[in-house]
Amino acid sequence: MKIRIKHILILAFLGLGFSHSVLWAQDTSYSPVKIDTPDSVKVNTIFIIGNEKTQKDIILRELDFTTGFYYDWSTFLDIINSDQQKIYNLRLFTSVEITPLLTGTDEVEVLIAVKERWYVVPSVIFQLADRNFSEWWTNQQRDFSRVNYGLRLSHSNVGGRNEKLRFSGQLGFTKALDVQYSKPYIDKKQKHGLAAQLTFFDQKTIPIRSVNNRQVFYFNETEDVLRKNFSAALRYTFRRTFYNFHFFTLGHNRTWINPDVLNENPNYFQHDDNRLNYFWASYSFRHDKRDNVAYATQGELLQVTATKYGLFANEEIGEAEVTLTANKYFKFSEKFHFTTGLTTNWFLSSRQPYTLVRGIGYSPNFIRGYELNVIEGQQLYVHKNSFRWKFIDWAFDISRTMPLEEFSIIPFQFYLSANFDHGYVKDRNNLPENAALTNQYLFGYGLGIDMVGLYDSVFRFEYSLNNTGGANFFFNIKAPF
Repeated sequence: MKIRIKHILILAFLGLGFSHSVLWAQDTSYSPVKIDTPDSVKVNTIFIIGNEKTQKDIILRELDFTTGFYYDWSTFLDIINSDQQKIYNLRLFTSVEITPLLTGTDEVEVLIAVKERWYVVPSVIFQLADRNFSEWWTNQQRDFSRVNYGLRLSHSNVGGRNEKLRFSGQLGFTKALDVQYSKPYIDKKQKHGLAAQLTFFDQKTIPIRSVNNRQVFYFNETEDVLRKNFSAALRYTFRRTFYNFHFFTLGHNRTWINPDVLNENPNYFQHDDNRLNYFWASYSFRHDKRDNVAYATQGELLQVTATKYGLFANEEIGEAEVTLTANKYFKFSEKFHFTTGLTTNWFLSSRQPYTLVRGIGYSPNFIRGYELNVIEGQQLYVHKNSFRWKFIDWAFDISRTMPLEEFSIIPFQFYLSANFDHGYVKDRNNLPENAALTNQYLFGYGLGIDMVGLYDSVFRFEYSLNNTGGANFFFNIKAPF
C-alpha cells in the first residue's frame, strides 16, 4: 500500500500533528525513504475526505477494521484493499483510496479519500423495446416505432444516506410509469433495509407465443391497447455481514389483456378470463464479493432465489420458481482475467402463463450467438465463459474545460474477449414449432471488444457463431455476467 505525499500534507495542514509522516516525505527528492513496517499496528483515527454529500456512517459501514484494535500488518493491507472495493461498489464514488499513515512504531492513522459522483441525474429515455439490439436490428427490421422514449429522474444518494429514488415516465412502444425508492438501512446498526416499487405499463403490440424459436408479436387492426399491467412490491433486506445479503419480497401483480389476445392464444393465461391477479413472495440470498459490480475482473457471486406465484388458494395461479446464479472471476494480472458463470432456472409445473415464460434469450439468460432466438421451457442451464485481455487503459483529464468535478476525469478501458457459452432448455411440452432448439445441447463462441467507460458504463461489440451454423455481429449494453 503506497503512502501518498499529498494525503500526508492534507493531514498536516489540518493540524493533526503527524510529524513523523511529514518528516518521512521530506527526503524523497534524493532517494526513496525506507520505512520499517511493524509486525502489527493499532488504528488510532479514521479520517474521510471528499464526502461532501455522503454521510460518514455510510462509508464506515463498509470497513472491516476499527479504531483501538491491533492488526497484523500484512493482513491489515489486505483488509484495506477489500474495503476499497466495497466502498467503490456502493456506486457513490468515481474513485476511492484508503491510505494508512504510520505515526509511530506500531500505530497508524487511516485516510479515506473519495471523489463523489453526480447523484441527481435527469435523463432522456430513448431505448429499444426489444430484448436486445440485435433482435431489433435483424428480426424487427430496425423499426423505430419499437422505441421507448420519455424522461427519467434519478437520485442515487438521497440525504447522503445511499438511498435511491427514481421516477420514470415513458411513451412510445410501451407507455409506462415507474417509481422506485430504496433505503439500505433503517436501523442504527445498519443491517436492515427497505425498498418499494410501483409500476404501470400498457402495450398495443405484445408477444403472444414463439414459433421457430422467435417471438411472434400481435396487434389488432384498430390499434387498441392489448395489455395493461400494474404491479407493486415491498422488499426487506438483511445484511448481516459485508458480502452476504438476504432479500424478502412481497408483491402483487394485476394484468389485463384485450379479449382479442385470447383468440390468438387461448392459453395466454391458461384460463378463460382476460385478467390475471395474484400475490407473490420471494426469498433471495446473495453472496457478492466482486471487485466491481458493473464489470468484475476478480471475485465471486452466488445468488439463489425462490419465488411463489399465487399465495392464496382462491388465486388464478399457483406456481413456484427457483433460480441459481454462480459466477467466478479469476484475475491473473492487471491485463488478463477469466470469468465463468453458471445460471439455472426451474419451474415446477409444466406450463406457465405466457407472462411468466422463461428461457434462453430472455435477460439475463442468453448464449452468445443465439441473441436472435428465444428458446422457451421450464428448465434452463447456461454456462458462460470469457477470457479477457485489457489492451487499453486511458483516463482523460478534462477539468480545464469541464466545470463539474464529477465529470472531470473520463476513463476508458478496452478488453479483447474470447467467449464460449453453452446450455440447454428443457421443454416438457415438446412443442413441435420450437423443437429445433429446445431439448438440445446449444453452444456459441466468438470474439468481442468490451468498453468500460464513465460511471462504469459497459458497451460490448461481439461477433459470435453457434452450433447451428449461424453467425452474426451483436451489440450489447452491460457485462454478460
